[in-house]
Amino acid sequence: MWLGIGCDRWWRRGATGACFVIFAICALTVGLVAAPLVRLGSVTRQRAQQRVRRVIGLACRGFIGLMRGLGLIDYRILHTQRLNQPGRLLLANHPSLIDALFLLAFTPNAGCIVKGRLASHPVTRSVIRAAGFIANREPRGVIAAAREALDNGQTLIVFPEGTRTTPGEPIRLRRGGAVIALASGAWITPVRIRCQPSTLIKGEPWYRVPPRRPYFVFEVGEGIYPDGDAPLIKHHATGELTRRLEAYFNQPTMDEGAVHGERVGT
Repeated sequence: MWLGIGCDRWWRRGATGACFVIFAICALTVGLVAAPLVRLGSVTRQRAQQRVRRVIGLACRGFIGLMRGLGLIDYRILHTQRLNQPGRLLLANHPSLIDALFLLAFTPNAGCIVKGRLASHPVTRSVIRAAGFIANREPRGVIAAAREALDNGQTLIVFPEGTRTTPGEPIRLRRGGAVIALASGAWITPVRIRCQPSTLIKGEPWYRVPPRRPYFVFEVGEGIYPDGDAPLIKHHATGELTRRLEAYFNQPTMDEGAVHGERVGT
């Protein structure tokens, strides 16, 4: 029995490393090969970005399917249809390095606010630039770019914690997500993400695989309108909206059987 568990873990460790290599190759291929070809065949920059994002979505779906097929992960998405609503601010917690790939895979024409170091990383910078993702460098510029994207009907993915979620601790949000929501007046689509056991958390090396296959559950919530409460309009209470969102992300209303690995479907 112990030999079987050890072999499985070694297999998942090696397969995880191979998947990261494949991810890097895909990112470089999309950014340096596919994106320039798409730009040549597109009349406008906006149209080119939409096409690049479609390619990114397909690549993410393929990558997720590969990881599932290799037995590295499993997942379930609740209320997937709520991701197909343009012009929404999609706010999600961030328990794992790879959860953003799910959101990009299943959200049409999704933009994203990314860390500045990702926007300058040699593997990811080309694809991020080609897709028109927003680098989180200067706050005023980020808010203006986010508002423009939402006004243009894009869905914008934001991780308002500002870093990956710490397992076992309450979710604490920075105010950036609330500021963007109030500045743009865009509807918020909250996505609560759970992963058991934890994997690829902040500060953990990729080769430290958990004892069993991680199971992700994505719960896409109903829309939240940031100006729906009179006190928020009156006081411009980014703090109030942030606390309201924190309460939502921290409430344990998700199907606990699904979270702990019971296969329910996608």
